[in-house]
Amino acid sequence: MDSSTGSTRREATRQKLYEAAVTLIAEQGFSATTVDEIAERAGVAKGTVYYNFASKSVLFEELLRHGVGLLTASLKEASEGAARNGGGTVDALDAMIRAGLVFINRYPAFTQLYVAELWRTNRAWQSTLLVVRQQAVAVVEDVLRTGVESGELSDEIDIPLTAAALVGMVLVAALDWQAFQPERSLDDVHAALSRLLQGRVSGTRA
Repeated sequence: MDSSTGSTRREATRQKLYEAAVTLIAEQGFSATTVDEIAERAGVAKGTVYYNFASKSVLFEELLRHGVGLLTASLKEASEGAARNGGGTVDALDAMIRAGLVFINRYPAFTQLYVAELWRTNRAWQSTLLVVRQQAVAVVEDVLRTGVESGELSDEIDIPLTAAALVGMVLVAALDWQAFQPERSLDDVHAALSRLLQGRVSGTRA
């Protein structure tokens, strides 16, 4: 077996462990979830968990990195796609809102865990969480900064706070949608947030 095949298999195994861990922890909490349960849910031996991750805490820390990394990549791709299509700053922000909703709709359990962990201060992975959170917010900051520099957006905008507010808006609105308004479609939720964006950021009517 060559190295590329081995690497692919290991990544597939790690993905199964991520999915098993995030589902179990969302269901019963981090402390109540055991390595045995994660291994059983993933369909692997317990030793496989420790082969890939030194401990349950390390697994969860890597899970945060992995999940937020996927979100960050999807936001960046959406922004770049809007630019390639000739869109402006607000178009890029709107594309990122939709990308965020798509991600949360695909990974609801991870999103619930991520938001919950943001409020905790006694976790071993707190510093990692802050780093990966900033990576996602930084993508939005870059777009806002470009909009200010080009004159599309007001130079009075507080870029770090506005970026954090936009990311938070999508996270909270999406979780509310899934928990309390599941009958609404993704397009419907996106349209509502898009109208809010148009009114609160660009100052124009949708």
